[in-house]
Amino acid sequence: MNTKLHGVTDTSGRPIQFFITAGQVSDYTGAAALLSCLPDAEWLLADRGYDADWFREALIDRGITPCIPGRKSRSKTIKYDKRRNRIERMFGRLKDWRRISTRYDRCPKVFLSAIAIAATVIFWL
Repeated sequence: MNTKLHGVTDTSGRPIQFFITAGQVSDYTGAAALLSCLPDAEWLLADRGYDADWFREALIDRGITPCIPGRKSRSKTIKYDKRRNRIERMFGRLKDWRRISTRYDRCPKVFLSAIAIAATVIFWL
């Protein structure tokens, strides 16, 4: 079983919200699911997979500046801030938990529960 984990962090890189999709599903599905529960923020740091015009427009409508590198297939390059590694550091801290990095749990609900426990510890440390 293959899954993708989509996450939202605060300005300190602490996890706030998670969403799991199937591995073959586009990142846009996770972006649409997390869009409604985004906290009030100035910036959204995201990976290249979230680069879509509709997503950028939805963020701008909410008053959030997108910091998303453009896909390689874009004809026009998009400038982005180098601070976006904060989200990668949060996922790196999650992968310190062996149960999460090796995906012991087959059931997505149990896997998300393990992520929630790890995220709670990461949030408070």
